[in-house]
Amino acid sequence: WCPPGPHGQQHWHEGHPECGGRAQSPIDIATAWAQPDLSLPPLQPEGYEHPESPRLSLANNGHTAVLALPPSLRLRGLPHTFTAVQLHFHWGRPGHAAGAEHLLDGHRAPAEMHVVHFDAERFADASTAQQHPGGLAVLGVLLEVGDDPHPAYDNILKHLGSIRYAGQTVAIPSFSIRDLLPAHLDRYYRYNGSLTTPPCFQSVLWTVFPQPVRISRAQLEQLQGSLYSTEEAEPDEPQLLVDNFRAPQELNQRLVLSSFPRAPRCHTGEVIAIIFGTVAGCVGLFLAVHFGAKRMR
Repeated sequence: WCPPGPHGQQHWHEGHPECGGRAQSPIDIATAWAQPDLSLPPLQPEGYEHPESPRLSLANNGHTAVLALPPSLRLRGLPHTFTAVQLHFHWGRPGHAAGAEHLLDGHRAPAEMHVVHFDAERFADASTAQQHPGGLAVLGVLLEVGDDPHPAYDNILKHLGSIRYAGQTVAIPSFSIRDLLPAHLDRYYRYNGSLTTPPCFQSVLWTVFPQPVRISRAQLEQLQGSLYSTEEAEPDEPQLLVDNFRAPQELNQRLVLSSFPRAPRCHTGEVIAIIFGTVAGCVGLFLAVHFGAKRMR
């Protein structure tokens, strides 16, 4: 991610060639075209409810808020067992409703959380894994605005004031990471893609949940307006960290799978036929009653 200008997203590929690849993320998921694959198993997080570390490290890296996760957090239900590395957020700007990276049928949610894992069966660490196909697995959780604050997200958001400037880190009390995820981990979209920031390695097995998690408007505003992308020591005016989401990328013949059946839907021709049949039936009934009444008279 870079601020708008000559070094913006459209120029990423100049310094990072993979950013111009044909399997980039995020994407706009056309839900009607997702291919159901009912053999996809539910995701099984292990250790998420009770992380072994009593404290977790929350940092502002100048691009997002990053929560480091202990290796005791594992994710099953994938081709291999994956170990958690970190989670981070993408959002828009104050007063704007859109800030997520993945879109569903053209709709961009206000924010999105990514939980990053690496294939611990094949690689020693995430740095090595990210350079190989399928080396990373990322969960995409869409955040929508609801009526009430979400207590699990408050465990992170209430500490953003301690990392306002880029490079700052704070230790926060451990909590259940599972509570940050949607309730139903058996319903998701799956596709092969990339990191959404340079170097854009095309090594990510993406899982995007259609069920959003709801946070309050005040919590969203905390995310949108708490952090700066600049360091505290910089002499210039601090730059608010906003719009840290990447534009949707071309699908390029990639297949998007869904772990659940496609909802039944009517095609335009079917809708027209139903309407025409209903109207014709009503007209026929009216004529039958009309002429029947005339004959009786």
